[in-house]
Amino acid sequence: MLINQAPLTELAKQVFIHLGATEERALETAAHLVEANLKGHDSHGVGMIPTYVGSALNGRLQVNADAEVVRDKGAVLLVDGKLGFGQVVGRQATDLGIERARDTGIACVGSRNNHHLGRIGTYGEHCARAGMVSVHFVNVVGHPPFVSPWGGRNPRMQTNPFCCTVPTAGEPIVLDMATSAIALGKVRVASMKGVAVPDDCLFDAEGVPTNDPGAIGSGGTLGPFGKHKGYGLALMCELLGGGLAGEWTMQDVSKQQDYTVNHMLMFIIDPDLFGGLAGFQREVAGMSDWLHSTEPARGFDKVRLPGEPERESMAERLAGGIPIDDQSWGAITRAAGRAGMTDEEIKAIVE
Repeated sequence: MLINQAPLTELAKQVFIHLGATEERALETAAHLVEANLKGHDSHGVGMIPTYVGSALNGRLQVNADAEVVRDKGAVLLVDGKLGFGQVVGRQATDLGIERARDTGIACVGSRNNHHLGRIGTYGEHCARAGMVSVHFVNVVGHPPFVSPWGGRNPRMQTNPFCCTVPTAGEPIVLDMATSAIALGKVRVASMKGVAVPDDCLFDAEGVPTNDPGAIGSGGTLGPFGKHKGYGLALMCELLGGGLAGEWTMQDVSKQQDYTVNHMLMFIIDPDLFGGLAGFQREVAGMSDWLHSTEPARGFDKVRLPGEPERESMAERLAGGIPIDDQSWGAITRAAGRAGMTDEEIKAIVE
C-alpha cells in the first residue's frame, strides 16, 4: 500500500498517545519515524511501532521521560535518557550539546539509556542546521546480538551506527550508516516483503553466506560492512558509545533481554573557530563540486554525496506516498490495537 505523510504521522502519534505519551512527545517520535520512511530508511520508520508498543506495555519504554544531565564539566556533558522515547531524549541531549558548543567551541556529550534512537542522521542533521559539525558513535544493547565479528561465527555485537554530518550553505552532507553490512531492520523489512537480502550481508548458523532473511532467526548473523574495517569501526562504536558513554556493552549477557537501548557519544564542533565558517563552507562547496563533476561509472547516473539519496527519496515519497508492505501494515495495525486504538479510530485516520 501507499500512504501519505500526514495520515501516517497522525496514526503513529495516536498510537503513542494511547500508550500514555503526551501529544508533544508522541508527535516528535511519530514525525521522526515517518521522516525515516520518507528518506528511504524503512528499517527505522513506522515499522518500529510494534516494537515500541511492546516495549511500553512491558514497562521498558518510559513514554514521558525527559533527558537529565547527570554530569557537567566544561565542554563535557553526561546525559541520561531514562529509557524515554529515543527520538525525544536523544534530541534533548543533542540540543544541550549544541548550546554548549556555542559557548565553548566543542561539546562532547555522552547520551546514555535512550530507548531506540531511530535514525541517527536525524541528530546529525539537527546539529548541521545549527551550523555545527557532528560525529556520533552509537552502540545497541538490551537484546541479544546479531552481528558477528570479522573472522568469527558467533554474534557478539549489534549494528552499532556511526554518523558524521557537515553543514553547508544548503543541505548538509550526512554520512549515517550501520557498521553491519546492512541494518538489522533491513533484514526485518526483507523478511516482511518476502525478498532476499543482498549478497555478503548475512551468514547462516554455520557461517555460510546466505540471502535468506529468515537465517537471522535460526542462528544466523549479520556480518560487518567492509570486512575488518567495518568490524573495527563497530568495535569503536561499542567502546565509545557503550563503554564510555553508557557503561553498558554487549558482553553483559545478563542484560540481553527484550528491548532496544542506545548509548551515543557525540562530538559537536563549531567550525567557525578554525579558519572561519565562510572558508570552511568554501572548501566543502568546492569539494562537492569536484566530486559531482566526475563522469559516472557504468551502471550509475551520477555521483552523489552522502545524504543526497535520502533527499531524492524524500522528494519522491512526498509526491507519491510511502510504500508499506502488507505484513508490516498488519503488524502496525495490530500494535495500534494493543495500544488501545479501535479499528474505527485507525480507519478514520488512514482511509
